[in-house]
Amino acid sequence: MSESRKLTMAAAISEAISQEMERDRDVFVMGEDVGKYGGIFGATGGLLARHGKERVMDTPISETAFIGTAIGAAAEGMRPIVELMFVDFFGVCMDMIYNHMAKNTYMSGGNVQLPMVLATAIGGGYNDAAQHSQCLYATFAHLPGIKVVVPSNAYDAKGLMTQAIRDNNPVLFMFHKGIMGLPWMAYFEGSTTEVPEASYTIPFGQARVVRPGRDLTIVTLSQMVHKAALAADELAAAGIDAEVIDLRTVVPLDRAAVLASVRKTGRLLVADEDYLSFGLSGELAALVAENLDSLALKAPVRRLAVPDVPIPYSRPLERFVIPQVESIVGAARALMDARPLAGAAA
Repeated sequence: MSESRKLTMAAAISEAISQEMERDRDVFVMGEDVGKYGGIFGATGGLLARHGKERVMDTPISETAFIGTAIGAAAEGMRPIVELMFVDFFGVCMDMIYNHMAKNTYMSGGNVQLPMVLATAIGGGYNDAAQHSQCLYATFAHLPGIKVVVPSNAYDAKGLMTQAIRDNNPVLFMFHKGIMGLPWMAYFEGSTTEVPEASYTIPFGQARVVRPGRDLTIVTLSQMVHKAALAADELAAAGIDAEVIDLRTVVPLDRAAVLASVRKTGRLLVADEDYLSFGLSGELAALVAENLDSLALKAPVRRLAVPDVPIPYSRPLERFVIPQVESIVGAARALMDARPLAGAAA
């Protein structure tokens, strides 16, 4: 039986990569500051010392070039892991991502496989302003051809990263800075979890029930999982039993788990750190709307997400636009107090 230890999410991701590099010589890492620095958010810490500069390569500041290089390497049978420092930087290399990484397998009739991982940091909460604080997973989920993985804790991060490296399709692996366990940044300690030493995988498209409940369903992901769990504790003290669902992956999306939970509770609150309009919260609301005949919904779906404004630098304004524990509690209470839908069960 494999021994478990508590690891930060950064250490768990790095361990998953290292174990896959030991298992498969075709796995290598490239990106800005991934070598000696270990990635500015720690996701590649220690890899250079263990695997050498030929397999852990610092690159120039040219995202188009090094993501394009990874695409070419993957097409030739290697398994690159390439780090885009902040997801917000996707604008300078989007052609490589959505016209090549996402489409080349389809456009080649399946003759070109791209077993590559594009890892990137997401999220705000630490006053890094509009160009360094977005989540954007819905942006990429909207583009067919990319799997989108968004872990919330160290155990899931290791298993999902191992699964991503072994997948024969391009995977976008998005880690939230606020749960990486960095000593210089405040983070949710619940993201540091027991992690087995042995390698393991977590299948994509399988959501996790963080907390079972009967009164309403809170669907969320990434750092928001921890806020939702704290909110559920507060709601429980007021006699409201909230079920919290961690999606884990956006593509594939575990629609069955969402519907099963809402079928049980009759109420859905989506708590999301991405933007409100045209995003994940709307997709989940549409999912429920398309299945109303089997859900016996007791109240309209409620969405809590970032309003359609850039993330502010100001700490009070940033806290205002990004959903917090207290805003989840408030939205859940409002959902419980909402006027029942016509024909809904009491």
